Amino acid sequence: MSDILKIGKYEFNSRLIVGSGKYPDFQTTKDATLASNSEMITVAVRRVNITNPKEENLMDYFKNTDVKMLPNSAGCTTAEDAITLFRLVREATGIDIIKLEVIGDTAKTLYPDVLETLKACEVLAKDGFTIMTYTNDDPIMAKRLENAGSHAIMPLAAPIGSGLGIQNRYNIVFIKEAVSVPVVVDAGVGCASDAAIAMELGADAVLTNTAIAGAKNPVLMAQAMREAVKAGRMSYLAGRIPKKPYATASSPSEGIVQF
Repeated sequence: MSDILKIGKYEFNSRLIVGSGKYPDFQTTKDATLASNSEMITVAVRRVNITNPKEENLMDYFKNTDVKMLPNSAGCTTAEDAITLFRLVREATGIDIIKLEVIGDTAKTLYPDVLETLKACEVLAKDGFTIMTYTNDDPIMAKRLENAGSHAIMPLAAPIGSGLGIQNRYNIVFIKEAVSVPVVVDAGVGCASDAAIAMELGADAVLTNTAIAGAKNPVLMAQAMREAVKAGRMSYLAGRIPKKPYATASSPSEGIVQF
């Protein structure tokens, strides 16, 4: 079955996106990413080098793979910061698919500043970027970001790195109903079952970093996430049975032999 994920002009076979932070070294990052079968790895370009060829560069580790770099604006707190960053990254690398995030609370929750995010999205869309936008789990803002030119909406499941899983399943469903672009559940995934639940709710993809990088065995967790996303997607497409308050016999009662 062909089940391609389309984000703007890009197409992917995998519906799992991984991160590059919190690993002990670039080799472990590569090993876990390849084990996940992900075709896209997000990179905080203010913290991880992909632009300076004179220093150890994450892009070098993925040269002979099909994995795309997805620069993100982690650490940016204003629209202007994010816009400037992505323009510089595109000039240095030619990469035009980006993960936009503008953080409003840098001290505790790492929640996004949605107003600054919206401003940045409008400008970057006019610049021709393919934009995947990290935001809160608000369907109203999701629709506004789509209207501003975002090619994918990335609602948080829970605070970044918390591992709490999806705290408001209804809002993920509401966002999916509100927009026509892909919905990628981002932030808060803690284990494989969280990823499966996100996909069963109808999310088009899942992004996870800490759950893999922080696991005791990152490569094994990457494999688990890979299979969980696949299973969740198949379960969603298959269509679950409705929930009922009482038991329903698996076998029909009509024609039963009486003793």
